[in-house]
Amino acid sequence: MSRYTAEAEAGMKGITFPAWHGKHYVTLAELLVRLGSFGLDLTWRVELDWIVGPRCVEMERRSADSGMDTLTLLSLTTPFLQLIDAEACGFAGDELVVVLTEFDSSLWDVRAVDERVLSDLRRHYPGAKDL
Repeated sequence: MSRYTAEAEAGMKGITFPAWHGKHYVTLAELLVRLGSFGLDLTWRVELDWIVGPRCVEMERRSADSGMDTLTLLSLTTPFLQLIDAEACGFAGDELVVVLTEFDSSLWDVRAVDERVLSDLRRHYPGAKDL
């Protein structure tokens, strides 16, 4: 999906898990919070295949510039924003370190350079499988 991930994916490990856990939808905001301190200082660029509201327009606008910090992205994804086919790429400087990909509001793929991020997400989302 993203122009950012093609070259970086080779150095990343990943997991996949359902976006729905019973009646609970795992939002991008929830994943950002789950990243904890790892994700706090990242710069984010988001690509959306479906624009589902004005906050999506703002995410794309900020992504087209120099990206946005985690707290700005978090503010645009709360309190509840269900995405359809979206990818959020987190950068530490110029290095892509995490990719959060949402497929059709039903599945999340998470790729990261730090295995601890994936281990923590596996604990929070039972049934997560390696990519």
